[in-house]
Amino acid sequence: TRRGDMADRKAQQKYYPKEWLPEHGSLNKFHGSHPLRERARKLHEGIMIIRFELPFNIWCAGCGNHVGMGVRYNAEKFQVGKYYTTPIFRFRMKCHLCENKFEIETDPKNFDYVVVCGASKQDNKPKPATDEMLSIKDDSEAERLSSDPMYRLEHGVKDVEKGKEAMPRIQQIQELQETKKDDFSLNQMLRKKLRNEKLAEAKVTEEKESFAKRLKLSIPVVQENSGDVQKAKKIKFSSQNKDNLKEKRQRLRVQSVLPSSTDQKRTDIMKLKQKLHKSIFLKSSTQTTSGSLKSDDLKKKLGIITHK
Repeated sequence: TRRGDMADRKAQQKYYPKEWLPEHGSLNKFHGSHPLRERARKLHEGIMIIRFELPFNIWCAGCGNHVGMGVRYNAEKFQVGKYYTTPIFRFRMKCHLCENKFEIETDPKNFDYVVVCGASKQDNKPKPATDEMLSIKDDSEAERLSSDPMYRLEHGVKDVEKGKEAMPRIQQIQELQETKKDDFSLNQMLRKKLRNEKLAEAKVTEEKESFAKRLKLSIPVVQENSGDVQKAKKIKFSSQNKDNLKEKRQRLRVQSVLPSSTDQKRTDIMKLKQKLHKSIFLKSSTQTTSGSLKSDDLKKKLGIITHK
């Protein structure tokens, strides 16, 4: 336990070693270190290492990547000048996506920060002239309004004209707020809309499941659209294949299942005809009498002798 207590005291910089004497002064002086430790390693150059948070979005000039507002870096802070008596500080840091370094400087005059080099600022601030917002009066305009009566009168006339132009929109917004003032009715309307959407979605899902079950499909069925319907209407199936199928079915219905004697004879005749066409004596022009008799006998067997 004593060793743990000593470690805790040392971690809290309250541990004084045996070699320390009051003449040595503080512990930092005794150890030869700065109170800021690593943050003060460039203090002899007037540079202090701080944790800097980006005040706006920037584009890195080295890698071209976007760095969002609020990203924190270990930045080198040093003074570059003064605005009257207010010091102007510059912060140098390295991009976490590349080796490029960029610098940002304070602007006490405009209460803002300015990108000096290494990056470019992404300007997302609304412009009062284009976005129809109320512009904040600067010091020069406020001084002119207080000192110049004619300018103050002209400014007041312009404000009255802008108010008249914006009156219809203001009334419309007020009427819209009055119609939707009841929280219960708004909640009821939203719940009804959500309930109808859920019922419609459940109906579509049920139709898809029934369709897939009816056709015994193992793939998911998607919702049809007008494009699919038009493409399906353009497809035309030929009727010739249907007619051939009808004829074959009709022939199969009439034909007997068991082979008959007439079918066997027909097949035998077809085989003999093929042999007859392949034989040489039918193709030769000079045939002997015996050969002609043989061919006549063969033709009688085939039943193809023509009656004169």
